[in-house]
Amino acid sequence: MSMLNRLDPRLHIAAAIGWAVFGVVTLAALATAGLAARQAEQRARDDAELLLAEFATQVRDAISMSLEMRRSMLQATAAQISATPGDAPAALQRTLQAAQSQVPEFTWLGVTDAAGRVVAQTGSAASGTDASALSWFQQGRQRPFVSDQHAEPRGGPAASSPGGSNGPRLIDAAAPLRGGGVLAAFLSWDWVDRQVSHMQGALNKNRQVELMLTARDGTVLFGPPQWVGRVLGPDHDATEAGGYVIGSRTNLRLADGLGLGWTAVVRQRSEQALAPAMTTRRTVFLIVFAAGLLSAAAAALATHFLTRRLTQLAADAEAVRRGERRSLLAPGGADEVSRIGGTLAEVVDHLQTEKQALQTLNVELDQRVADRTRRIERMAEDARHAAVTRERLRIARDLHDTLAHSLMALLTQVRLVRKLRKRLDADELDAELGRAETVATTGLADARAAIAQMRDNGVRDTGLGPALQDLARRFGQRTGVAVTLDSDDAIARATDERAETVFRIVEEALRNVERHADARQVRIGLRSSSRHGQPASVAVEVVDDGIGFDPRLPRPGHFGLRGIQEQAALIGAELGIHSKPGEGTRIAIDYVA
Repeated sequence: MSMLNRLDPRLHIAAAIGWAVFGVVTLAALATAGLAARQAEQRARDDAELLLAEFATQVRDAISMSLEMRRSMLQATAAQISATPGDAPAALQRTLQAAQSQVPEFTWLGVTDAAGRVVAQTGSAASGTDASALSWFQQGRQRPFVSDQHAEPRGGPAASSPGGSNGPRLIDAAAPLRGGGVLAAFLSWDWVDRQVSHMQGALNKNRQVELMLTARDGTVLFGPPQWVGRVLGPDHDATEAGGYVIGSRTNLRLADGLGLGWTAVVRQRSEQALAPAMTTRRTVFLIVFAAGLLSAAAAALATHFLTRRLTQLAADAEAVRRGERRSLLAPGGADEVSRIGGTLAEVVDHLQTEKQALQTLNVELDQRVADRTRRIERMAEDARHAAVTRERLRIARDLHDTLAHSLMALLTQVRLVRKLRKRLDADELDAELGRAETVATTGLADARAAIAQMRDNGVRDTGLGPALQDLARRFGQRTGVAVTLDSDDAIARATDERAETVFRIVEEALRNVERHADARQVRIGLRSSSRHGQPASVAVEVVDDGIGFDPRLPRPGHFGLRGIQEQAALIGAELGIHSKPGEGTRIAIDYVA
């Protein structure tokens, strides 16, 4: 696993450089090996074509030599006949038979006079045949002539006789005679087949090759059976789409002047002709590619060796990061690794110094936080004490406004009964005692209502809107005063501490309405707003149509308004109390949400 990690280019820069060099050199080796192999193959192909062309040259020269020898024999016979002009047909016949015995390939020999009439010939044809219209006569009068027009295997006219009737494939030959006559001969095509087959057999002793002879127009005269009679060209490619390698030589060298324009073509299957080339290509490819791989491996090892100092620097830096070392030792030298190491060493020393300073500062901050925590706890304790005190004051005010008033009224009524009991008759005494009982009952109900209001506060559970709705319902049921609540959805959903304070303010206002206002209707409004991106403000108002009062006059013994002022101050709200005698009362508070 450690070796795999060392070879991972994502973990080590040496591995990344090594793999990059390895890849580049490997690709270069592949390209070079492929190029060298293709060049070796092309060179081998060229050599194979040259060798096959040399074979074609040998075939061409051998056939040319054989035809030249037969032409020379025909010219020698023509010279012999010309030397004895006026020979009788019998003498000419013997001369022709002697020549045919020396060159049995001549299937027919004949002599014509200047008018083209055959005067002597070998074979069974009768003399006197007119050959003046035949090409060998017309051409032979001018110069020695050799033609393959009767050798093409296409069903055309073949001259097996001086008259040009259809017959076997032949080669026409003619030589001029003194006096305008012509000595003509037909060379058997079987002799040509034997000559070419003999040469192909000699070539096939070592190589599997095919030999082809083509006429001047490209018609195959000799070759594989499926090719004989075809005309070589784009539709009939002798290489058969690269399946064969060919070599060719055009024109029979010695007989060219006599009219033949044959081409000798030697071809061999590509897999046989190029077998050495394929072996050479594979060998060259493997050698070059192996050399490239060795070079790439050497380059990777050299990269690993040259980057060992950088690897060591990375290991030291990792040890510093894990806390195993406190400082970094800069590598020696003046190269990039040394400069990077020196810079990192300075940075590590600086960071260690700052770390020590931060640790000292953290200790001081921890001490300060502990001190502040203790102070906050004391302040929280003071705040709890203040909250308890405020709650006690509120309860005291509630008891004062309910139970204390009722008890004072009850005490006044009792004192009055005691002083006047002797002066009052029984009915008046019962009436006074009934009023005292009513005062006691009313005070008890007020005390119970106050206690119930202190216990029942659903702001935290249901929100400010539903809590005020329930408060208004209970107030209307208890007093018979019509109460309406108008609130925004946003402020109605509030459940925080400020919402509870608003609830207490509205509760105290309704209590004052119940005790002092003698009102028929009360309206409670809650509104929230936002201007120019500033935090939303909340406006709360409680309006009644009661008897009103003068807020500027002191009211000793009444603490309801003072409680509202204290509650508003707790949430930082602005409090406004608007009232006049006979015009009702409006209590409004505004604060930032």
